[in-house]
Amino acid sequence: MAQTLKLVFSNYKYLVLAAIISIGLFVPLSIVSEYIFLKPYLVMDVPSDRTLGFSLIVAVSILSGIVIAMNVYRIKILHNQARKMGGGLFGSIIGASAGACSCGPIGFAIISTFGTIGGIATAFLSNYEIPLRLVALAILGYTYYTTTKSLSFECKIKS
Repeated sequence: MAQTLKLVFSNYKYLVLAAIISIGLFVPLSIVSEYIFLKPYLVMDVPSDRTLGFSLIVAVSILSGIVIAMNVYRIKILHNQARKMGGGLFGSIIGASAGACSCGPIGFAIISTFGTIGGIATAFLSNYEIPLRLVALAILGYTYYTTTKSLSFECKIKS
């Protein structure tokens, strides 16, 4: 697996792509989850009782960046062989979106406009935020594993 990571990220543009995706996912999730505050000035605060949620956001962001960059690399290599493409990119999108469900003030405001259904959805998302992010990490981990396996097979990397 380390050889596959070295193969993909030896090209500087995929490393930059992974960093952009990770930061692009981390910042909005942190703002919505109320870890980053923009007013009156830029402040980041992680309360001690919410460190698990914050660390899961960091993990989902980093793993999403790695998996999506690897899948872009895979698409570039297999652009002629579309039938060999699996659901790698689809799995990373599902994993990232499952980890993105947060219930900050914006989520409460939007969901509450739907009445009773919105209240039920808000309660569900706030009660099961950590398990949903753990499921997202599991999906992203499986996608990482299958993408690594596929790249090592298609690029003939020796284990």
